[in-house]
Amino acid sequence: MPRTIMIAASLPAPSDRLFEMYLDPEIHAAITVAPVTIGATRGSEFRAFDGMLSGTILQVMPRRLIVQSWRAAHWPADAIDSTLILTFWPEGESGGRIELTHVNVADDDFTGVSEGWEKYYWTPWRNYIEKK
Repeated sequence: MPRTIMIAASLPAPSDRLFEMYLDPEIHAAITVAPVTIGATRGSEFRAFDGMLSGTILQVMPRRLIVQSWRAAHWPADAIDSTLILTFWPEGESGGRIELTHVNVADDDFTGVSEGWEKYYWTPWRNYIEKK
């Protein structure tokens, strides 16, 4: 049975900048150290980690919300696509917070996806910002 992940990350950059960074393919790729295809408009294709992740941008509310269909290449063929919802919030004087809800994550990959957000996104993103 598919499951839902709900996590949040506080990062040392303004929320509007975090939003822009996620949707910028060059910066997104620099953060994850892997090629990324992504666009800032509804219907844009999403591919990351050499095609290991794929999906489509379903909704964008500038500087506030990104909704994507999302699928890992190794998920079983009968697993439904998940939906990723990212909301961006100001935090403190110069920081930002990303609240993530990831719905319909394949049960057999729930732990990997849950841990993957910190390992492949939040930690590298913090490191990228701190280097800049």
